[in-house]
Amino acid sequence: MKRSSIWIIIGLMTVALAGIISLQADWIIRSIHLNEEQFDKNVFAALFRVAERLESQESIAALESMNGFESNYLEQEYRQVLKAGPKDLMDLNLDHMMADNLPNDQLAGFLLNQNSCDCESCRLERQIKYFQIMRKRIQRSQLDLTDRLGDLEGIHHMLHEELENAGLNADFHYGIYSNETNSFIINDDHYVVLDQNTQVSQGGGFDKLLNSGYKVSLFPEGKNVPGLLMIYFPTKVTAIWGSVIRNLIGSVLFTGIILFCFAYTIMIVFRQKKVSEMKNDFINNMTHEFKTPIATISLAADSISSPMVSGDSTKVKRFADIIRQENRRMNNQVEKVLQMALIEKQDFQLNWSAINLHEVIHTAMENFSIQVERRNGTLDSELNAERPVIEGDATHIASMINNLLDNANKYSPEELHITILTRNTGDGVEVSIRDQGQGMTKEARKLIFEKFYRVPTGNVHDVKGFGLGLSYVKAMMDAHHGRVDVQSELGKGSTFTLFFPFTKQVD
Repeated sequence: MKRSSIWIIIGLMTVALAGIISLQADWIIRSIHLNEEQFDKNVFAALFRVAERLESQESIAALESMNGFESNYLEQEYRQVLKAGPKDLMDLNLDHMMADNLPNDQLAGFLLNQNSCDCESCRLERQIKYFQIMRKRIQRSQLDLTDRLGDLEGIHHMLHEELENAGLNADFHYGIYSNETNSFIINDDHYVVLDQNTQVSQGGGFDKLLNSGYKVSLFPEGKNVPGLLMIYFPTKVTAIWGSVIRNLIGSVLFTGIILFCFAYTIMIVFRQKKVSEMKNDFINNMTHEFKTPIATISLAADSISSPMVSGDSTKVKRFADIIRQENRRMNNQVEKVLQMALIEKQDFQLNWSAINLHEVIHTAMENFSIQVERRNGTLDSELNAERPVIEGDATHIASMINNLLDNANKYSPEELHITILTRNTGDGVEVSIRDQGQGMTKEARKLIFEKFYRVPTGNVHDVKGFGLGLSYVKAMMDAHHGRVDVQSELGKGSTFTLFFPFTKQVD
């Protein structure tokens, strides 16, 4: 797949994910607003019901407090009013009551309704009864607001009951505010002692109640409102978010999973594309590596078949040696590929034994010295480790050092200079191979231990190999429970450091 096609797919998926996230966010915000509006409606409905119950409680108390003489007097007075007609109701000291429109419209309407009952005597009896209640309410309206409220426990019980009926189970604090004294007279089932701090419309520790916005009038008499019932919910946010939080958590969780999978998929796509490119490079390099020895073997075989050469044993031997050498070279390349396949499958075993790293390094330097001399280079060593003996596989350790020396040789200038250093550190030995070659960029350092990766050298194929050497080194160091590090600067060379623990680590 082309890189442009991948980016188009990523763009479309990103737009789709952004759209889903924005829709989810909009839905959650709308749900919160709706919950808040419903919460406010339920609170006000509950407060209005409490205010009505307080008025009804006052009316019932007024009716029960009437004695027989007062009741008879009002009954006779009202009978005279009914005979006089509705227009004369204003003359019975009720003018202020009627003018201010009592809040209980049902009582006032029933008082003036002549058709509320088919039975004349029944209707008259009910009118007299309600007239008695309303007259007593007028008398009680002259009382102090505190006296009209009644039992404090009853107020709290009413609030709790009405809020529960409205589906609100949140904790609350309430207060009753007197418009006459401009202060709170009741706060959470306690009477407030009035002093200089509380007799103000703001402050006194009641700011949350005053600013909550949840307030209703108590015992309104027209424009005269003696007090206000206020309530405050400290856990309002929790109550509003209660029904949304599960959906919100689920939405965030599943969106996070989708984003993770999306990001992981993108990473895998680019990684696979990179691996595919490296495999293509590997195939090209392998073809190039095999093409030369195959051509050489073919040429040598043709030469041996020539009558001019077949009769000369010296020439036959020479061409046979060339065929053998090129065949060995091809076999080594094949072995590298097969070896990496076994390492990837973890299908190998290490032959653990005591190894003197200095001896392994000396042997590797002797074998490698010929290649260095051909390029007029130098190969030095600074073997400073006082304890060079470790436990490991001698064959693989020698192969790792040879791989790093070969790598330094490939990526160094014509007159190369390579140094091998050892030192003891912690509970093991460090072996460093330093060159003064072309070095690597930061991006290349992140990829050099991956299979088939080779540091780019442009279109010039002057560096041979399959890109398996450093991958092999990394796998073998992991198998030895050690580590491999690299320090490199572009144009100044690289240093590869192998750390071997003294003893075999148990998994």
